[in-house]
Amino acid sequence: MKKSIIKENEAVKEFDLEVLVSSILIGGVIISIILILIGITWHYLTTSTLTLAYNLPKQNFFNLSVATLRHAFIIGFKPDTSITLGIIVLMLTPYVRILSSVIYFAFREKNIKYTIFTTFVFSALSYSLFLR
Repeated sequence: MKKSIIKENEAVKEFDLEVLVSSILIGGVIISIILILIGITWHYLTTSTLTLAYNLPKQNFFNLSVATLRHAFIIGFKPDTSITLGIIVLMLTPYVRILSSVIYFAFREKNIKYTIFTTFVFSALSYSLFLR
């Protein structure tokens, strides 16, 4: 009897992480798709063409995010801003997924080995997104 309760509790813990990760990934992709489709549709309705003639600036992810948000709130929200925000959300999705795994392993599971491993992955991803 006691062993079955322990197995059920372990299954619930694994299920919680799976639900969390899948929700983050699905939510991020759906939000990204919506933003990109809004930008493409808006661009098509204003120009009658699907050709987008803009380039993303050559800067790190943090600077791109700040510049895009500044552009959206100060200059105005345009089709290319919506598309860029969709790309930013898509790039942030795995970042948030890894961050949630670090928090989950550190505070819920209290598993030092997985916490260290996911923290290393989180650090490498942070470096590639924000410091390069």
